[in-house]
Amino acid sequence: MRYEEFTIEGRNAVIEAFRSGKPIDKIFILDGCQDGPIATIKREAKKQDCIVKFVTKDRLDQMSESGKHQGVIAYAAAYEYAQVEDILQAAEKKGEPPFIFLLDNIEDPHNLGAIIRTANLAGAHGVIIPKNRAAGLTATVARTSAGALNYTPVAKVTNLTKTIEELKKQGLWFVCADMEGTSMYQLNLKGAIGLVIGSEGEGVGRLVKEKCDFVASIPMKGDIDSLNASVAAGVLAYEIVRQRMA
Repeated sequence: MRYEEFTIEGRNAVIEAFRSGKPIDKIFILDGCQDGPIATIKREAKKQDCIVKFVTKDRLDQMSESGKHQGVIAYAAAYEYAQVEDILQAAEKKGEPPFIFLLDNIEDPHNLGAIIRTANLAGAHGVIIPKNRAAGLTATVARTSAGALNYTPVAKVTNLTKTIEELKKQGLWFVCADMEGTSMYQLNLKGAIGLVIGSEGEGVGRLVKEKCDFVASIPMKGDIDSLNASVAAGVLAYEIVRQRMA
């Protein structure tokens, strides 16, 4: 199911969006605002485990497209989120060992869209993103994915490390990208696998990296020391594809 509304402004509009079941990624509320409608929005956000950020009026004015935000702006998902179980079922339906992308610290929507596109083309069964410190399924992500978002399920989870632990119980093992790791050509990347990609600035977080079974590096011969996150995802994904086809 696709949702066409990406930014929702105004108190009543945001309240109705929550009550109608629209998937909301984040709410921005005027700092210090305590009236009844705002209290209702906060309550609905808590029920749906939605991120709430308190910002200045200047920030809201900059974000507003209508100029009538009334102290609140919501970012709704462009597409409905899947469940992790949906991704596993997609692999089972195809009779393939699961191949899943897990993204840590990817906050640039262009990178997220590009990675979803790569995941689709590489035959991955889905993508998992964290609730916090991550881009959501915005219109920019949808456009950058070049249509892949219509075919590749994306699940949002509260805690990536716990999700990895749960998936390990179901037979998956995990490899993350890091410059200090073992060359990807020396690793066995076959079977049920989760590919963990971090941002080019911060990389994969320490706790997430500790849960991974292997740390893979991409051989680089140039004068700079890192690849764009979406490019790194593509390089590693296609090494996994090569090994799965062998």
